[in-house]
Amino acid sequence: MADRKPLVGVICDRKIVGPHPFHMAGEKYINALLSASHVTPVLIPALGNTADLEEWLAHMDGVFLTGAYSMMNPVHYGAALADDEFETDADRDNTSLTLIKMALSKGMPLFGVCRGFQELVVATGGTLNQKVHEDPRYRDHREEKEQTLAQQYSKAHDVVFTEGGLLEQLCGCQTAKVNSLHVQGAGTIGSGAFIEAIADDGLVEAISVIGSEGFAMAVQWHPEWQVLEDQVSTKMFAGFGEACKQYQHR
Repeated sequence: MADRKPLVGVICDRKIVGPHPFHMAGEKYINALLSASHVTPVLIPALGNTADLEEWLAHMDGVFLTGAYSMMNPVHYGAALADDEFETDADRDNTSLTLIKMALSKGMPLFGVCRGFQELVVATGGTLNQKVHEDPRYRDHREEKEQTLAQQYSKAHDVVFTEGGLLEQLCGCQTAKVNSLHVQGAGTIGSGAFIEAIADDGLVEAISVIGSEGFAMAVQWHPEWQVLEDQVSTKMFAGFGEACKQYQHR
């Protein structure tokens, strides 16, 4: 019998649709994991501290942290909410921070994008810049919401990979052009994180976890978008899938 594909837990957002709460994850992330990582995605509900996450992870070979419309509650990094209009998701926060801690303790592969990047920044001791567009050091990294999806996800700026880092090793290059669709970004980087990539305006765009036993990395941009049409994106997801396969066979 052929080996089964690795199982990857995909964190959900908790959203109210009508009068009912739903746990959901974007299809673009699921499709990228299927097509480029060659794993089987399994949705993990954002039940916060009530979820038996140890039981979930006992069956998983990796964890994927998606992007989301919500923002992390800044209480997790000792700050106040900069804008009352920011949507937050307390159940996702509590679930993701617990998942990250558990996955790292097991040496389980971990990959995050966008909000998932911000979660890993906080989990490794860093803070977030809640309004990058108001910081004179950086360009406006937000998408133009009136544009088409193709325009919103088009390449927006360059990033430079850190020499000797995981991204450089995976992708076999020193720079890449990436999309940009985020309000918040990395503020300070904690002692537990290694800077993997920096945007051409100086904003940190990717980190990995220092001392991790396996693949543990997150990026601020959206490599899942049309993943097979971009070599760097394909290599990132393929590298994650290979790490999950190795974990499965350990």
